[in-house]
Amino acid sequence: MARVFSIEDGNLNTKSILTSRNKVYSDIDLTFEKKGNGDVFKKTDVAAVRQAVKNLLMTNFGEKPFEPNFGGNLNAFLFNLDTEFDELEIEENVAQAMAAFEPRAILRHVKALILSDQNAVNVKVIFQVINVPEVQELNINLTRLR
Repeated sequence: MARVFSIEDGNLNTKSILTSRNKVYSDIDLTFEKKGNGDVFKKTDVAAVRQAVKNLLMTNFGEKPFEPNFGGNLNAFLFNLDTEFDELEIEENVAQAMAAFEPRAILRHVKALILSDQNAVNVKVIFQVINVPEVQELNINLTRLR
C-alpha cells in the first residue's frame, strides 16, 4: 500500500507518509503435479525461494545456456572425494552461487560433509528469505551411482 501526499493535501507535518510493498515470490512446482482442472500447482514465497536455491545448487557449470558459471556445480565433487579440502571448496561454491544468483535469500551458514566410504556428499544450507523472519534449512544429499 502506498500513500503519497502533496502540498494540496494540507499539513504534511501531522500526516504520516506510509509506503510499503509486499513482494510475492512465485514459481511453478517442478514436480508438475496437476490440479483437478489440469493446471500445474505453483509455489509461493518461501517454498518458491527454497526450490530455486535447490535448483541453483544442483545445476552444474555449463548446463544453463549462455551462463557458463551459473550453478553450484556440486556433482563435480562426487568424483573428488579423497581430500579434505573439498569440503571447503563445496562451501565456497555454495556461498558464491547464492551471492551471485539468488538475491532473494541471505545465506547464514553452509556445512558440507564428504562421506568418501559411501561415495556421497551431504550439504546443509541455512538461509533466510528476505522479509521473512524464519530461517530455512535445506539438506542436499548427493550420491554416486557406481
